[in-house]
Amino acid sequence: MNPQEDPLETKPPDVVPPGDDGCVVWHCRHLRTRDHPVLAYAAAEYATLLPVFIFDPSFYGPEGLACDARIQFLHESIADLADQYGDRDGALTLCHGDPVQLLTAFAEAGWDIATTADPTGRYGLRRDNQVAEACDVTFIDADGLVRGVENSRDGWSEQAEAWLTGALCSWDTDGVTVQSLDTPVTIDRVGDAYAITPDKRDVPAGGTTAARKRVIEFLEQMNSYPANISAPADARTGTSQLSPYLRFGCLSVREVYQAVTKHDGADRATEMFKSRLWWNRHYNQKLADWAGWMDEAANPVMERFHDDTHDPTLVEAWKRGQTGYPMVDASMRCLQATGWLNFRMRAMCASFLCDLLQQPWKIGADWFYYHLIDADPAINYTQFQIQAGMDGTNMLRIYNPRKQVRDNDPDGEFIYRWVPELQPLPVEYLDRPEKTPLYVQDNCDVTIGETYPYPIVEYEAAREAIVAKFEAVREQAKRALQNDAVARRISMSQRGRVEDDPDHEQAQDDTEAGSVQSSLSSFQNERSR
Repeated sequence: MNPQEDPLETKPPDVVPPGDDGCVVWHCRHLRTRDHPVLAYAAAEYATLLPVFIFDPSFYGPEGLACDARIQFLHESIADLADQYGDRDGALTLCHGDPVQLLTAFAEAGWDIATTADPTGRYGLRRDNQVAEACDVTFIDADGLVRGVENSRDGWSEQAEAWLTGALCSWDTDGVTVQSLDTPVTIDRVGDAYAITPDKRDVPAGGTTAARKRVIEFLEQMNSYPANISAPADARTGTSQLSPYLRFGCLSVREVYQAVTKHDGADRATEMFKSRLWWNRHYNQKLADWAGWMDEAANPVMERFHDDTHDPTLVEAWKRGQTGYPMVDASMRCLQATGWLNFRMRAMCASFLCDLLQQPWKIGADWFYYHLIDADPAINYTQFQIQAGMDGTNMLRIYNPRKQVRDNDPDGEFIYRWVPELQPLPVEYLDRPEKTPLYVQDNCDVTIGETYPYPIVEYEAAREAIVAKFEAVREQAKRALQNDAVARRISMSQRGRVEDDPDHEQAQDDTEAGSVQSSLSSFQNERSR
């Protein structure tokens, strides 16, 4: 939609001066009122708070890199945030338009402005810089990350641990007025103006209320968590499914970490899940250190690595789940239909695109980012690069999609659901349908090459080709790591691993995304405080 044709109010609202002193609390990503560092800061420093959410046109329409299902999740989370302020005898002010213009209007009326210092890239980074230039904005960075030092890894583990285990940020309405402005902007009007029509299924409801309910459900089943992270059919119900809530800040990572710590569960399950929350902080630290993860190869030697083999027809087959490799195709169709995929399948699909098909990593990372409900730039882009070998360190992590069928879908439950044209095919042929004897194809009325495609590449030949291509640049990539800046951006965390976890090297099977000082009862009894 052209913003000039948008029926929503795009001009700054009539801003009422704050009186003696007041602070606009600009909600960008942390859509909650509990354990919110900006609210804690503002309530301690100001007499009047004005919570604001700005619907930014840049995130909507054909240029916005988010599917309608993720936007709907965001809108539900904003509605829940408004309810949280209602529980505190306040209200959330909704605006629509250019954040720089809107926040400038607030500043000119006498309001100070505070928001969170979230790791971001591309448009978000430019927007924050422009707002900072136009207004006197206080960016609060109480998120366990290290900023403003040359080497963020010095003391990082200690700082992250202190944050994860420390007291939650608290604030109350005693002595503070929570003010709001009457604007014509509503969530429904925004949805209608941009024709938000989600077409994905099995998408969770957004908001802190739904997030707390999910925490309770997960803690009750957490002991079975280690067995459920790899097989995609099991992961849908056996993992936490908290990653969308962490991505939008409906809960803080710290709240979830402390809830899991306080829960009386099996040691291995507890430590495995806590390690995923460590990895969440680790990859957010990476993006805070270097915003280029979203657009540039982490190792400069790998920049434009697959440009010479870019083939849009191969990319399209990968996107649509028509590669002739059932586990890849089931995963890609599941991603597009539901906006979710467990980590192992995400890693396999990234490896398939960049290793076996030799296609540029950014095309795939953007496709994932568009469709994932839990799409977090700090996790999506770093992980895609790592799985594609763009860090130049572990370039031979090449997934065998046939083996993934045998290991993680031996009964064909996942493949039969998402590749229904293969349902008549006996399960023993699902790892290599093209090898199904012709008499079996005739008997089950599945014709490979017609009912289901032949593999678009031959695995052994494709693997041999990418190994040779990596070997040709291996020494050059190692030399690039001697540059301190490159070495720092690629460095791994010293904490967060569970050595008996077979997937520990792959970072985070559940919070994918990742993804309390609060007990289980607090999630049951308290929505917003």
